Amino acid sequence: MRLPALLFTASLSVCLAAPNGQWDRFRGPNGSGLSEEVGIPTEFGPDKNVVWKTALPEGDSSPVFGTDSIFLTGFEGDKLFTISLDRKTGRVKWRREVQRTREGFLREPNNPASPSPVTDGQNVFVFFQDFGMLAYGPDGNELWRIPLGPFNNPMGLGSSPILAAGKVIQVCDSETDSYILAADPKTGKILWRKERPFALRGFSTPVLWQPPKGNLQVLIPGSYELKAYDVETGEIVWYVRSLTWQLKPTPVMDDDTIYVVGWAGESDLGEQEDLPTFDVVLAEHDANKDGKLDLEELSHLKGPEEAKRVFFNVDLDRSGFVEDRDWEHHRRKKAVVNAVQAIRLGGEGDMTESAVKWRYYKTLPNVPSPLLLGDVLYLVKDGGIVTALDKKSGEVTKQGRLREAMDRYFASPVAADGKIFMAAETGKISVLEPGPQWEVVHVNDMGEEVWATPVLTDSMIYVRTRSALYCFDE
Repeated sequence: MRLPALLFTASLSVCLAAPNGQWDRFRGPNGSGLSEEVGIPTEFGPDKNVVWKTALPEGDSSPVFGTDSIFLTGFEGDKLFTISLDRKTGRVKWRREVQRTREGFLREPNNPASPSPVTDGQNVFVFFQDFGMLAYGPDGNELWRIPLGPFNNPMGLGSSPILAAGKVIQVCDSETDSYILAADPKTGKILWRKERPFALRGFSTPVLWQPPKGNLQVLIPGSYELKAYDVETGEIVWYVRSLTWQLKPTPVMDDDTIYVVGWAGESDLGEQEDLPTFDVVLAEHDANKDGKLDLEELSHLKGPEEAKRVFFNVDLDRSGFVEDRDWEHHRRKKAVVNAVQAIRLGGEGDMTESAVKWRYYKTLPNVPSPLLLGDVLYLVKDGGIVTALDKKSGEVTKQGRLREAMDRYFASPVAADGKIFMAAETGKISVLEPGPQWEVVHVNDMGEEVWATPVLTDSMIYVRTRSALYCFDE
């Protein structure tokens, strides 16, 4: 039984969607992964229900849709591409390239073209970690560029740009020198930039919230904290100090609650440690009294093998020493816990004590964002484990495996037309009937890897594989 389209409409009503629910940014209207479209095919593949197929250079970015164009990014060697396709035919309209100015850290399958573009319908705005930000007009004419980086992120950056109240907003979270900036989409002038001194490696794309009174806010889950920034000024309005230390998924929202998923290594429930402060550690282990710890000194505290294992992660600025900031982050990382959290929207200042409605600690996704549909929050974890949570209580209504797609998951689930689509790394795309007791309807096989999140628009599903973008219709 298909979920009524009315429910999708209601779910989208709080998403600050672009006109007509345009899929203009990563994961569609306000990052929700929801579409009001109907007629989306259940069965598709390289030889079934194909409207068109366009070969592309490699890239993990998801397509975004302008008025008559589809925009993507890609790379070949040191070349970084921004590509425009005809929305109806998939024909390449233009392709622009810039040269990588460096090669930052990247951990597969993250690559130089992972962040998705954002479009205002005509123009497109892109971010490459090894270059910075670029804007192109409808004909591929370069409007402006902002060199950014290099970035100290051992995984590579993944946050995508968004548009908000006449600004292009980009989050750049790394082990050091993290910040968020807002640029003028017409000129590229930086309107404001705010440092995020206690944000470590982060990959989550922000979402937007319009409070009953006041300016539009951009919500960013990062290390330890969810922060709400005033879009006009960049000032922090409110925050909640209850997140884990590394955030990848993009959160989802309803009328009064934001649902944030965070999983990071060695932070599952029960792994927490209460470590001493840095001055206490120095007093006992700083043999040469230089106010910092080298690998040998850390070995006395951790043991030789453990010290080698953790030194790279503790020495955030790659100075060759563990210093005050490094140790404070190490302490915080050991204290936080991975969880899905339902957090009440709004307020001023520190809202930690009153804002958290519930937490769920088990079977958490690493990369895929959650999906909120009606009263159910859906999660998909590596191994094809799907969990449905009641959004009001956080209690599990059903948990099970996608038996034909027990693989790794990097793409986020999306939904339309009474169907949920979950794409595994191996190219297996499961179609689920939504509900507290969800069921698998069909599993499609793309025949090659899928890392990009699919798009649901124009009554079609668009799937980017390793080598191509497909358009499918019934």
